Amino acid sequence: MEQILAQGPVRGRRVLEVGAGSGRDSVALASEGAVAFILDYSMASLETARRVAGRHGAAPILVRADALRLPFRDGAFDVIFHQGLLEHFRDPMPLLRENVRALKGEGLLLVDVPQRWHLYTALKHAMIATGTWFAGWETEFTIGQLERLLRAAGVRVVSRYGAWMVPGLFYRSLRAALLKLKAARLPLDPPRIPLLSAVLGRWRGLWEGTPVAFATYFVIGALGRKDSGAGGGAG
Repeated sequence: MEQILAQGPVRGRRVLEVGAGSGRDSVALASEGAVAFILDYSMASLETARRVAGRHGAAPILVRADALRLPFRDGAFDVIFHQGLLEHFRDPMPLLRENVRALKGEGLLLVDVPQRWHLYTALKHAMIATGTWFAGWETEFTIGQLERLLRAAGVRVVSRYGAWMVPGLFYRSLRAALLKLKAARLPLDPPRIPLLSAVLGRWRGLWEGTPVAFATYFVIGALGRKDSGAGGGAG
């Protein structure tokens, strides 16, 4: 959400999260004064988002609908975002164009996806091939591909970002295997090792935002503004 908030205050702005997840980010934006909507096709996901919001004293507007046919007028939102959603669409353009349709002129669109060259991607495809992947069909993108898709949908990219997998894939896989075997329950975040953690943090800081980083991030994202000539109303 830092990327959205960096573009200016959201108080009074209409913000739509497509694909509920936990709804945590919509709750955070609501706490900043945004009028938050969460849309998902799954009632179970919306219930999860409702419970999370309730624990934080927030009340986002929950909408059960198809992400490809948003039940909103053209130009209805100041901000639309989704994280971990685009990679599930074999053709991403209908989703992005529908996002743009529902955005006001100069409205913000944020899209967050898995990064192509990560070791996680290889593991994921091996599991998809063997029928053991939990999330159905899924793809991934390079930052260049993601930016080209946004531009084709009518969005002017204004910033890009990424995040490494911390803790790393080895630790996460070990934790999951031990849990499955009921052999041990490792913490979600391992204890920090003072000197090593400091060195790794400094090392990551040196590479942050570079091409090397965008080729090794776990997830990447791009934020753009709707072009004035793109479809949808001006709100």
